[in-house]
Amino acid sequence: MSLIGYILALAATGLIVGALARLALPGRDPMSILQTILVGVAGSFAAGLLYAAVFHRDGGGILLSVLFSAAIVYAIRRSRGGTLTRPAPRGGLR
Repeated sequence: MSLIGYILALAATGLIVGALARLALPGRDPMSILQTILVGVAGSFAAGLLYAAVFHRDGGGILLSVLFSAAIVYAIRRSRGGTLTRPAPRGGLR
């Protein structure tokens, strides 16, 4: 697989994982497609690192990736002034 193909596959996987993570939390999160891809890639990377550290094997699975990505979305939501069930107000922090 070429480098361009690998990057496209990584972006598609990140988009799917990031979208599932955003759907796991109630409410609407104002994130662009690029931000969703980055959240999915970061969550998958963190899940793979934890899985390798605990089980000494490659992998991590889609469920663990979505859970880690949902935790990242929650952290972003909290940094913007929201809660678990309610995103931040449109004006930002108040």
